Parts: sequence; structure tokens; C-alpha cells
Amino acid sequence: MKPLKHIRLASLVALLLTGCATQRTMSPAPAHQAESSYRVLPARHMVRYALPLGSTAIGATPIDHPAPVYPSAWLARCPPQVTLRALLIVDTRGMVSAVRMTPKPRIPDAFVAAVRTAARQWRFEPLAISRWAADANGDTHPVETVIRPFSLPYAFSFTCHDGKAGTATSADLPRP
Repeated sequence: MKPLKHIRLASLVALLLTGCATQRTMSPAPAHQAESSYRVLPARHMVRYALPLGSTAIGATPIDHPAPVYPSAWLARCPPQVTLRALLIVDTRGMVSAVRMTPKPRIPDAFVAAVRTAARQWRFEPLAISRWAADANGDTHPVETVIRPFSLPYAFSFTCHDGKAGTATSADLPRP
């Protein structure tokens, strides 16, 4: 019985050594790292809702805002930073109903498509405009609340550099 134990032990050791000697092929690391980010732009020339005295507006803030995905076909080329300006049109449900590039970009279609795809997934808290009034006791209360569509201009930027792939979103940063 003793020789059988030695054979089993020898087989086990040989099997373990074979596993250690096996060459593993690792996939090469990506050549470039890509990031995309966005920021809201000042709305200088846009028409704004005029709020009458005693009215307030709340909402129009992003709830879900995935960053665009860097187009993989362009990652190997690693162009300099690509920035697109887009106007997001948001309906009364808080969904992006249209994405307008301003002005028409001279940028590869893959970047434009990435912005459109991401922005169409965004959800906002709807814009609620409330009119308030005071009662006989001087207590204020909302008299009427109306949900309105709105639009916001954003800049979307794509960058790439050597390293590991990743994505960054500026909307996740706290507002000042």
C-alpha cells in the first residue's frame, strides 16, 4: 500500500508543477486611455421664462446623466481633445426630446453620435413653476404649479492619453 501512496503523491506534485509551468498569455493593455466629460454652459442668448412676482421655479436638474462613451474606433488614433456644444431640449416629463449641436460641428460623426446617444438617456427633474399667494393670516401657499419644457446648453469633451481606459463625468462633482 505504501508504493501506491507515493505514486499518488508524485502524480499530484507533477500535476501542480505542470500547472506552474504553463505559459499564460495575457491580452495587451489598451494603448490609450479615453475620457469624456461635460459641463453646462452659460445660457447668454437664450430666452428665459419670466417669473412674475410671487413665483418660484424648481427642478431642471439632471437626475440620471451618463457620460458619452469615447468612440472605440478613434481610440487608436488618439486625436487632440474634441469638444462639442449641444443644446438639450427637455420635455415636461424631464426626458431629453432633442439634441441640437450648436453650431454644426466639423467633428467626426462618431463623436456626434456618442453625444446624442448619451444625452437621449439623460433624465431631469421637470421644471416646475409655482405661483404663490398669501392667505388672510399671511401664510403663503402655492396657488398654481405648471410644468414647463426647457433647454440647457452643454459642452461635451473627449480626451485620450496613454494608460488604462476610463470615463469621467463632471456632473458628479458638487456644484459651487
